[in-house]
Amino acid sequence: MLALERRNQILEQLQREKRVVVSELSAFFGVSEETIRRDLEKLSEDGFVIKTYGGAVLNEDNVVDMPFVIRKNINAGEKQTIGKLVAAMIQDGEHLVLDASSTVVSAARFLKSKNNLTVITNSVELLIEMSDVSGFNIISTGGVLKEGTLSLTGAQVGRSYASYNVDTAIFSAKGMDAECGVTDANETNAYIKQTLLSQAKRKVLALDHTKFDKKALVRICNVSDITHVVTDEKPSDEWLNCFAANNITCVYPKSVI
Repeated sequence: MLALERRNQILEQLQREKRVVVSELSAFFGVSEETIRRDLEKLSEDGFVIKTYGGAVLNEDNVVDMPFVIRKNINAGEKQTIGKLVAAMIQDGEHLVLDASSTVVSAARFLKSKNNLTVITNSVELLIEMSDVSGFNIISTGGVLKEGTLSLTGAQVGRSYASYNVDTAIFSAKGMDAECGVTDANETNAYIKQTLLSQAKRKVLALDHTKFDKKALVRICNVSDITHVVTDEKPSDEWLNCFAANNITCVYPKSVI
């Protein structure tokens, strides 16, 4: 097994259990404890974990992006539910911008049943997902490939998004807080999402229920800046009142689009 594969499996375990023990990982992978310590050191340097005596715990400060292969497996069922709801909102012939989040990539799978869509994205995974669809106009933003995330980043992405006027922007985030707004892990991600939102008539935030009342490092926008929230569970009355006060349509299972 390659070191990268082993580290990804360690991250998957941390997502489930929040902590790992060096001796247990050594026995599970059949490698030395020193090898596991080097893995944890690398994960610590990348900001994914916090080393502890004899192991490590997950860094839950929302300041770094997990590798895409890890993120896509987190709350996979919830993302599928959201994806179906998002697809139901989209009409044939629309022009869309889609970010590189795992939630939006999940939604893209259900968009493949539509006709004559134009899709603009900085997601490598989404470009691959859409590569077998006929009749779509698929546009890549270009940019620099960010290691592990399967997303394109850099100034080119922002310039590309800014050059299009679209019907709908679909994006996700690390969290949404009534006071702090919609937030993400770093300035680059936030800037890209701000740019794609600025060019869209309809601004759709696809967010699973675990990210409500959470906040990350950088503000993307105020809650009032979005037009739709699509989620997997009915939000609290406080959130529903907030959405109503800001003329935001909230879509969840058993709601009416």
